[in-house]
Amino acid sequence: MSVRARKDEELLDYSYNSGLVLASIALSMMAAFTGLSVTRGLSRLSVGQRQTRIVMGAVALGGGIWSMHFIAMLAVRLPIAVAYDVLATIASLLIAILLAGVALLLMHFTKRNLSHIFLSGTVLGAGIVAMHYLGMSGIEFCRPVYAPSSIFAAGLAALAMGVAAIWASYGRRTRANILIGTLIFGSSVVIVHFTAMAGTGFLALATSPAFTPALDNNQLALIVMVSAFVICGAFLLSGATFLAVPAENQTAPAGADSEEPDMPEPSPEPAPLRIPVERGGQTQFLPAAEVSALRAEGHYTIAYSGKDKFFCPWSISEAERRLVAAGPFFRVHRSYLVNIARVTGFERRRDSGICLFEGTASLDRVPVSRNRIPALRDALGL
Repeated sequence: MSVRARKDEELLDYSYNSGLVLASIALSMMAAFTGLSVTRGLSRLSVGQRQTRIVMGAVALGGGIWSMHFIAMLAVRLPIAVAYDVLATIASLLIAILLAGVALLLMHFTKRNLSHIFLSGTVLGAGIVAMHYLGMSGIEFCRPVYAPSSIFAAGLAALAMGVAAIWASYGRRTRANILIGTLIFGSSVVIVHFTAMAGTGFLALATSPAFTPALDNNQLALIVMVSAFVICGAFLLSGATFLAVPAENQTAPAGADSEEPDMPEPSPEPAPLRIPVERGGQTQFLPAAEVSALRAEGHYTIAYSGKDKFFCPWSISEAERRLVAAGPFFRVHRSYLVNIARVTGFERRRDSGICLFEGTASLDRVPVSRNRIPALRDALGL
């Protein structure tokens, strides 16, 4: 993978600072662990929470690729001063985060099968290669030249190891798999970078570049230091969460693998869900299964059960948060939450619908918003 210059040009000699090289490897591993562990267990969360976690994971993975690259570039010792174009440097960060985000979205918002694992790994690997060469394009005061074989080798390594990292991390979502994926992905960033650099030479420019915003090594070092500090902090926090043993797993037999592949684990004996209501100046608790519906009443709700209705201190949003995930409740209207098990009939109107409740004297029917009808019909088995 040797680089050849023209007869009238001479490649610059360069060497590496071994301390910074080791720092780049360590940071790559920490970023890989953070990005892969923070997205573990997303099936237990709401869509909004899953999206937030994916953004966090993408920033960790993409930011780790970018930070590893520029720490390794700060390790390069050239005989001339260099700088980095601001726009190319920022673009290289954004492309890494974007493609890492696409890879995670494929894993968490599509069917998790071999074809999607391959596609996700390919996108992730492409992000490593694209970040590297886009970042290299921003070098000023000298021009990088590449051996075609190094470009091919770096691209092949990135795609192969990207697929391997996703396959290892998402084949099963256990602690062991995530650690294996961390080693593969963290190594892939390092291997791709130094494979590409093995076939890279630098030519001094005879003329100064046109004036563009640029970062010298000191400014770049400050930015990378801040990025590394954030990644290290996120690594410590995600590591603490990763190592925490859930209470229900503390008595598991030694050697047992208590991790399930990204699926929620129901409690063996779930406590019965109850709804607080006010009656006679006292707070009482109704079994949720006996409540047919809740209706918004300002910042509170009215709970309907049998022949009675009760004042409930929950808002309709709080009731939805507590009841929809834990029981057969469904939000059919901005003002109504219904117990699917208590619905005795459904009528489709022209632009809306109605849920019927026979046996609930305090409430005979509940309106259904048009945009919620398809999901309600599915929940009712229609």
